[in-house]
Amino acid sequence: MQQQTASLVFATNNAHKLSEIRAIFGDKLNILSLADINCHDDIPETADTLEGNALIKARWVKERYGYDCFADDTGLEVTALGGAPGVHTARYAYPDRHDPEANTAKLLAALSNADDRTAQFRTAIALIQNGEEHVFEGVVRGEIATEKRGTEGFGYDPVFMPEGMGKTFAELGVEVKNRISHRARAVAKLVDFLNR
Repeated sequence: MQQQTASLVFATNNAHKLSEIRAIFGDKLNILSLADINCHDDIPETADTLEGNALIKARWVKERYGYDCFADDTGLEVTALGGAPGVHTARYAYPDRHDPEANTAKLLAALSNADDRTAQFRTAIALIQNGEEHVFEGVVRGEIATEKRGTEGFGYDPVFMPEGMGKTFAELGVEVKNRISHRARAVAKLVDFLNR
C-alpha cells in the first residue's frame, strides 16, 4: 500500500514563494497554501524582526484554522543602509503595498553613490508542529548590482548578486537560485528537521 504524503500549510499568498518551496520539497511533502485551506485573511506583519513576523503568521494559521504550519519572512539587509530595508523589504517603497519595481528603483537610488554595495538576504522560517515552535534561518551574502540584470525570479532578484557567482539571481535562473538561496538554505534546515 502506497504511503500517503504528509501535508503542511505554508502561510503565504505569494505564488512565486509557493512554487519555489514546492520545487524544493518535491514529492517529499504536500505543501498547502493559504488559499488551499480557505484562508484569505490579510495577516498582519507587525513585528520588528523577521523571526517575529514569521511566528505571527504561523501562529495565526494554527490558532484560527487549526493546521500545523510554517511561515517565512525574508529581508534584504544592505550594509551601506545600516541593514535596511530589512523587515520592510517587501514594502520598502510604499508602506501600504508591495511594488517590486518601485522597491528596486528606490534601492538603486539609495546606493547610487555607495562604495560598499555588500548585502545579504536572510530568511527566517517559523514552524508550528505538534504544539511546538521552531525557527530556522538561511542567509546568502552578496552585493547589489548597479543596474537590473536578468529576467528570471522576482522582487530584488535582478539586482542581487550572490557571492562568488558574478551574476544576479535573475540571471542565474530559478533552478540555480533554488539550490543556493537564503530561502533554500532555511528550507533545507526545515526539511532536515522534518525528516528526523
